Amino acid sequence: MSKKRQKPKKIKRKLLDKYRMVILNENTFEERLSFKLTRLNVFVMGSLLAIFLISLTYLLIAYTPLREYIPGYSSTALKKKATELSYKTDSLQQALVMNDRYYESIKKVLSGDLSTADFNKDSIVQAVKLEASEVDFKPIAEDSLLRQKVDKEDKYNLFESATSATNFVLFPPVSGTISETYNAKEKHYAVDIVVAKDTPVKATADGIVIFSEWTASTGYVVIIEHSDGLISVYKHNTAVNKEQGDLVKSGEVIATAGNSGELSTGPHLHFELWNDGYPINPTNFIDFN
Repeated sequence: MSKKRQKPKKIKRKLLDKYRMVILNENTFEERLSFKLTRLNVFVMGSLLAIFLISLTYLLIAYTPLREYIPGYSSTALKKKATELSYKTDSLQQALVMNDRYYESIKKVLSGDLSTADFNKDSIVQAVKLEASEVDFKPIAEDSLLRQKVDKEDKYNLFESATSATNFVLFPPVSGTISETYNAKEKHYAVDIVVAKDTPVKATADGIVIFSEWTASTGYVVIIEHSDGLISVYKHNTAVNKEQGDLVKSGEVIATAGNSGELSTGPHLHFELWNDGYPINPTNFIDFN
């Protein structure tokens, strides 16, 4: 028991034993500085100094730009640029997806790969009759008064009566004899107009050129995107006068008709009209004679 009691006393005595640290001049042995220390004081001072250094290092790394020079830490500017680049990359990926879909639709227009939809005429007529039967067409007093007022205004409105009823007119790209008509069953979504070689081909309406290149099967091809979802296609040209991205006016020369491409059998223009991704018969809107 006495030995066990003596051990704590010895440890306490060692911690509290006083020591003197003296700094002497090596040549004259003159005492310059002296400190009275104990092991406990040295431990406490060392601990406080370590805590101070750790805290100072943390503050320098967390709140000053010095952390950028430490390996493994990135700067705020680099993080900001990385974030901006990630957003731009995402936007570019979405734009690429949209462009891919757009080019796929153009490829379908060029190749004529389209599955036509069958509509039941009787069901459409019956649906219209049902919708019409649900509407009350009896005019009310306010409606009659409004009609009379509008009729009087229109009667003396010269500018209103002088305006054209149509806002969108299609210009014939060429004039000639149609050798092959539009036939959706045989997947011929165009009309072939026989013309003399080097006949100017004109734009059917205002728009922007979205395709102007050479293809092996159809020669020089020009595709123009117009308003209201309308697209016009001109194939088997000898040369093109417009490039992709050019703006064209109605009746402006865009190409020269010819006999180019493997599928061509003579000088003619292969002309197509597409509306919202579906082919339409050009002869319903254009007189080629």
